[in-house]
Amino acid sequence: MSLEIETTPKTKRSRRPGVTADHAHYKWWALSCTSLGMLLATINSGTLIIALPDLGRALHTSVLQLVWVILAYMISSTVLVLTAGRLSDLFGRKRAYLGGFVVFALASLGAGFSGDATQLILWRVLQGIGAAFLFANAAALVTDAFPREQLGVAMGTNTMVAAIGLVLGPVLGGGLVAIDWPWVFWFNVPLGLAGAAWGALVLRELAKPDEVRGLDVPGTIVFVLGLTGLVFGISRGGLTGWGDPLVLGGLAVGIVLLPAFVLIEARSRAPMLDLDIFRNRMFAAATGAAFINGLSRFALMFVFVFYYQGAQGDDAITAGIKLAPLALGMLVASPLAGIWADRHGSRTLAALGMVVSAAGLALMTTLDVHTPYWQGMIWLTIVGIGSGMFNSPNTAAMMGVVAPQRRGVAAGARMMLQNTGAVLSIAFVLAVVTNAVPTDVLLKIFSGVASGLSDARLAPFIHNMHIALWALAATSLVGAVVSLLRPRSNEAPVAARPAVAAPERSAA
Repeated sequence: MSLEIETTPKTKRSRRPGVTADHAHYKWWALSCTSLGMLLATINSGTLIIALPDLGRALHTSVLQLVWVILAYMISSTVLVLTAGRLSDLFGRKRAYLGGFVVFALASLGAGFSGDATQLILWRVLQGIGAAFLFANAAALVTDAFPREQLGVAMGTNTMVAAIGLVLGPVLGGGLVAIDWPWVFWFNVPLGLAGAAWGALVLRELAKPDEVRGLDVPGTIVFVLGLTGLVFGISRGGLTGWGDPLVLGGLAVGIVLLPAFVLIEARSRAPMLDLDIFRNRMFAAATGAAFINGLSRFALMFVFVFYYQGAQGDDAITAGIKLAPLALGMLVASPLAGIWADRHGSRTLAALGMVVSAAGLALMTTLDVHTPYWQGMIWLTIVGIGSGMFNSPNTAAMMGVVAPQRRGVAAGARMMLQNTGAVLSIAFVLAVVTNAVPTDVLLKIFSGVASGLSDARLAPFIHNMHIALWALAATSLVGAVVSLLRPRSNEAPVAARPAVAAPERSAA
């Protein structure tokens, strides 16, 4: 792509990169910036997950604290992604997207200076806030820039870049922790600042502000408390027992507040989660499938980090390389799936992708402590291919039926549901794999120093891992069924669009 000079009737020739918003090539400039955001997010995810055993040893964390280094970031980005989408609809997507880069970079800098697990978890919350603004606006910016018939290619490209980040992240993370664990976070700083600078230069504001003003503060607070309570209860239950008062209290908070959140949203004038957009059958089915995809797949890398570093005794770099086939499968399948979906629709392809992922997850239950790597490599590749087949067509289908001025909140809804599934996926898998495993064995596995343990002592962990994988495979099959609930054609516009206009919302 060559640099083009932007000119306007009122200004002289400028050396600013990019083109005007109405230029035919603007869409590719916008895609370059959103792809950089996806690269940042996925590299960060991969580098941190592979570094968890080193973090546990360096900061002397408990197993629960170590897991919450991941969960704190995911919950904050999940809860605030809708608020971020709402703010971008009100005040501009470009400004919100660039702010996400800056906050993410500053939080990464602070995280590297953490002295204990509590400080690190707090910095991870701030990282999640920055990520929420990136997640909420990336798909909306791409959808604004691309014609509907090319959305599959655009989303496929973003997913392909994400897969590249997933390939690089674990390997890079292994190399960074060999220097020192703070570099896992400090590496994000120049990348985040570069993303902010590039976006400031090339992005243009295309969407008109939403006429419905206001923020849903009660809904946001209730969702924060409800999701945090539920995830805390699930993640702690496997470690301390399901009769623990804190476990029961967390589960009770989630069970009460999450339904209350839905009731609040149904009555709010400017809701955090606009329930009207789910009246469209395509959007509802696609977002439901995205939630199930997060639930069925996200914990997989988390599990395999501890399988390779804990049970099989690999170092961080080796484990990172061994995880690469998962992302390589996505890298190959995503752009091809996007092209196919643009020509033939997303319904069958998305469902088939979930079935392929389910098959790979089920085959992983054959793995044990001494299984040769080539078997795991094949199963990881299959799951990656299935994920690539699902993600880009599904995202293009749901975003293609949303009115332009509502794409920020729609993208936020997609990310919120997908990330909620991912958060629950890790919490559930943690509860399963830690159940009835002796504490000293768990600490060695999660610290990556379990290679000296006998097969008999590792057997409960491997058994629990198989149970978790069977559950994830079954969940993926449910996702395939949900994918088939969408209409056969994704050409119809949102029929319920008038329901989100100001007069109807005021009357609700």
